[in-house]
Amino acid sequence: MRKFLGSVFERMAAWLNKKSPQQEDLKKKEVETTTPFLEEVSIVSHEVPSPRIKKTPGTPSKKGKTLAVSYVRNPGRDLMEIMEVPFLALSKNRKSPILYESSDGTRKVKVTRHTGHFLASIYDWDIILFVASKMQRIINELSDIPPRDMVVPRHELLKAIHRRDGKKTDKDLEKTLARLQLTGIETTIRNEDYRYKAGFGFLDSWGYTERKDVKEIRITLSQWLYDGICAKGSLLKVDPTYFKLTSGLKRFLYRTARKHAGNDSWEFSIAKLYEKSGSEQEFKKFKSDLKAAVLANNIPDYCLEWIEKDGKTSVFFKRFHLHKLERLAEEFEKKQENTIEFNTLGDKEG
Repeated sequence: MRKFLGSVFERMAAWLNKKSPQQEDLKKKEVETTTPFLEEVSIVSHEVPSPRIKKTPGTPSKKGKTLAVSYVRNPGRDLMEIMEVPFLALSKNRKSPILYESSDGTRKVKVTRHTGHFLASIYDWDIILFVASKMQRIINELSDIPPRDMVVPRHELLKAIHRRDGKKTDKDLEKTLARLQLTGIETTIRNEDYRYKAGFGFLDSWGYTERKDVKEIRITLSQWLYDGICAKGSLLKVDPTYFKLTSGLKRFLYRTARKHAGNDSWEFSIAKLYEKSGSEQEFKKFKSDLKAAVLANNIPDYCLEWIEKDGKTSVFFKRFHLHKLERLAEEFEKKQENTIEFNTLGDKEG
């Protein structure tokens, strides 16, 4: 640990103390070069909120109306209720239903697919993370009630969830939206006393729309999902690098860590993780894949540890802050190199 910290701080110190003729010139332009760099660091560390938008009295948004929301670089938001129990398939081609019941019998979840479609997966959920972040921004910054029906520019959605814009993109998006709409859900969550029985999907509807030369996607959340997102304190911030995780199991581990470890630590038995994952694998295979994922130890923000003690096996999750220092050092180094190179080219041209 000391070696790691030492190397990080030495690296940062070396760059801070290093001087070149170009850097001497840059010092004179401190205001111009330093400010944008600080803005980049604030985005990486997620400590500075998104820019505030003034609410104009002439364009109020009302519940039940469609709202087009402008894009702001903003981490996704996940719904804690969905992070707590298995609502999503970990694979992209699951056909078998997800059946879950808590040990006390109060929380039940049944997730089924529509004929001709797979279950909504943890990858499909990226779209909801994007929409939820926009809804929270409306609540926090505009002090308004977000609508269930939202219109989002297609290219901004793809950028936010780290999807490439290729030949198959539109078809893949359509299939994702269809799964979110057609996957059937029955649950006692928010209905523990069994006052009613109902079934729903994550989306009520979706569709493409054209506005000028921009391709947009209209998304209408189901009432159940909308109510959950709008509930106070129901959402958690998601690290942007989460979207780059290609393993469904690692995505599950990150969401579990984010929900339970938070900014501290947590420990789960592998039996409990198997239950929470809703995995359709046999337990032995799940345990093997889980161990490999934990030993790889490469999910955002958290350190994972495989613990075998007294005949019991568990996974320990701990918030890992040290990697942020290295990330800041790398960003600083990259920014300095780019700035120096830019000014060197400018000197040659002059």
